[in-house]
Amino acid sequence: MIIFKQPEKICSFLLSKKKSGITIGFAPTMGALHSGHISLVTKARNDTQFVICSIFVNPTQFNDPKDFDKYPATIEKDVFALEKAGCDVLFLPTVPDIYPDGFKSTLNYDLGILETILEGEYRPGHFQGVCQVMHRILGIVNPDKLYLGQKDFQQCMVIKKLVELLEIKTEIIICPTKREPDGLAMSSRNLRLTETERNKAPVIYDVLSSIKKNIKPGNINLLKEKAKQLLIADGFKVDYVEIAIAGTLEIIQKWDGKTPLVTLAAAYLNEVRLIDNIILNETANP
Repeated sequence: MIIFKQPEKICSFLLSKKKSGITIGFAPTMGALHSGHISLVTKARNDTQFVICSIFVNPTQFNDPKDFDKYPATIEKDVFALEKAGCDVLFLPTVPDIYPDGFKSTLNYDLGILETILEGEYRPGHFQGVCQVMHRILGIVNPDKLYLGQKDFQQCMVIKKLVELLEIKTEIIICPTKREPDGLAMSSRNLRLTETERNKAPVIYDVLSSIKKNIKPGNINLLKEKAKQLLIADGFKVDYVEIAIAGTLEIIQKWDGKTPLVTLAAAYLNEVRLIDNIILNETANP
């Protein structure tokens, strides 16, 4: 595996690959890799001829500077895992590499409703930061296929919107959420959980699974409120438990029994914020 740090060098290297007709798959990450990240690399390995992964903890998508400072870093372990998974290139830029002119952006990405609901509501500016970094990194890597994890359902939709807005010719592949045996969605933030918190964390998945099991056509507000109260009773501080149309993330109060839906939740266990989602209809995809 080759490691590049300078954007100019990896850009030049990949340009020569593309000129020779090689198909490039790309999995962007913020490090602290787990099996979910590696599944993206494996999928890219199976689909394309050349696989790139990036590790960059993006400051502009953190609302709380303390959260940025506490984000786990396991670079040696990550490099070993990527080599083992068959990754060809690791892009490991610094903050000045990605933001040579500073963080302030003159661009405002028109994300519509996606920026005002769910994560957009509770983390104002977050998705502008996601778009800012992905705009820069996609411009450097220019992959044929981009691999993202379904756990960040709304972020997947935001990046899809970004690619559409910028008319980037990259195919987006959304891969299923990887889970621990007890159902907890794999996340780098799980490393910050205490043993007690870790034992409690799968309740989020249990609550979302209960929504999937019990949802029926008609008013669904009571189902959402019951799920929220179950989390509160278990010691979570809940930002939201919602049910939305899968294709648009429009939050609904009544269901016709046919429209593809997704249920999403975000809640804190003390200082650690966890998110998860479950598709409620087999035909629904981000």
